[in-house]
Amino acid sequence: MTQTAPTMLQLTRHGDEGHVVELALDRPEALNAISTAFAEEIATVTGRLAADPTVRAVVLTSTHPTSFCVGADLKERNGFTDADLMAQRPVTRGAYGGVLALPVPAVAAVEGYALGGGMELALSCDLIVAGERATLGLPEVSVGVVPGGGGTQLLTRRVGWSRAASLIFTARKVPADEAGRLGVVDEVVPAGSARERALALAALVARHSPVGVRNAKRAMRLGSDVDLTTGLEVEDACWRATAFSGDRREGVAAFAEKRAPRWPGI
Repeated sequence: MTQTAPTMLQLTRHGDEGHVVELALDRPEALNAISTAFAEEIATVTGRLAADPTVRAVVLTSTHPTSFCVGADLKERNGFTDADLMAQRPVTRGAYGGVLALPVPAVAAVEGYALGGGMELALSCDLIVAGERATLGLPEVSVGVVPGGGGTQLLTRRVGWSRAASLIFTARKVPADEAGRLGVVDEVVPAGSARERALALAALVARHSPVGVRNAKRAMRLGSDVDLTTGLEVEDACWRATAFSGDRREGVAAFAEKRAPRWPGI
């Protein structure tokens, strides 16, 4: 079922109960470059998805066959004053932050170019599937800025300091196979099939306890950058939030009765 879409996004629900939501970037004339208006829409829609208890997984795709997203709209920025750039900053942060803050797993399906802010949108997801002809990179230093949509932080956490430094400092663009070897992307699939694979992963996620999956993501995100003792406390809090839920009771009952669970969810 396809819902009414904003100007530069297509929103589609998948599956019999619509638990998987595909969010397709749809500004093909600009290769999905992120303008101020586009950033506002991404922030608004991801905020709405985050508040929807029926959503169990989100897949971020593109309607353009050879461009996931080429990053910031530099044509728009070329006319900016310093004041304009500062005014835009919280808007763009809201777009990347909206994807990053989704409480359910998010999977990026990258075909073609994912550069600058486009790569940062993908990095804001939990999993990245790339078609074998995809090209990824954070070239910001080549135009006098730094990755500002989470790239310096998210890429470093994904691949480690030295690999992230090599990519960011050199502004180098890498093909999908190298991105896979470096750990920038999680899976490399035949060209044109990234969306199909990402939707399949999301459908698999959506089969499981929505309470369990949300709390597992919360534990992983909140516990990833703290010491082990603190992380285990974070995990324990998320375990408690799940263990005394209707989902836990239904999961145990379904296992005992040898049937598929009917999750009550949140």
